[in-house]
Amino acid sequence: MTRFICTACGTQFNESAEPSRTCPVCEDDRQFVPQSGQEWTEMTALGRTHDVVWNKEALGIHSLQISPDFAIGHRAFLIEGPDGNILWDCLSLVDKTSIARIAAMGGLLAIAISHPHFYSSMIEWSAACGGVPIYVHADDGEWIQRFGPALRPWKDEALQLGRATLIRCGGHFAGSAVLHCPWLENGQGALFVGDTMQVTLDRQYVSFMRSYPNLIPLGAGTVRGISEAVRPYRFEAIYGAFTGRTIKRDGFRIVERSIKRYLEAIES
Repeated sequence: MTRFICTACGTQFNESAEPSRTCPVCEDDRQFVPQSGQEWTEMTALGRTHDVVWNKEALGIHSLQISPDFAIGHRAFLIEGPDGNILWDCLSLVDKTSIARIAAMGGLLAIAISHPHFYSSMIEWSAACGGVPIYVHADDGEWIQRFGPALRPWKDEALQLGRATLIRCGGHFAGSAVLHCPWLENGQGALFVGDTMQVTLDRQYVSFMRSYPNLIPLGAGTVRGISEAVRPYRFEAIYGAFTGRTIKRDGFRIVERSIKRYLEAIES
């Protein structure tokens, strides 16, 4: 029995003798099936050709990324916190070096996931870190492809993880969330956004989509909902899902002006 991993989106599935004919995550209009067709791998094979690379982004913030790029090519984050460390989003590959490094840093308080595209091998990461709880929003439960006792579906609009706050914004997925860490950036705060917001290439704005690869925008009401969800929180930096997609200064104001620009564009 094998826990197959979709090579297009990076999602790990429950054990099976044969891979599924399709990946529900990729069949959805927010993702896509490559023109070459559905393909699968598994953890051992992936580990033979890829590594997990760490990068220190700022004091208390480390990004983790699979090299060479695999599936969506996003980055996860190890966030050092006063109540314990948080792994924000997950990768498809779990490697011994990363697990040893996390253990040396004091282990994990929790794994928190922004949305289904970054579930990847979350159950495997939890098991390797001692069964640490995994927080995913209950509104996205239908997209979970591998289950385990560490899963902690949460409801409502916010969830405290020590001093950190998971904030449900919706939009990209019904349960899409961001993570607010007020102690970071010299106490000015950081917001980890996954794909709930996408940091633009000029790093002067963020934007919002139902589907990024298929270019499906979000409606005005949904974007206003994202605005209302994050407005009570203050943050200097914004950490997006991909390399270089980081805003280091004035993050709160940038989100406000980005929402204004977006709404003007779609309502004109």
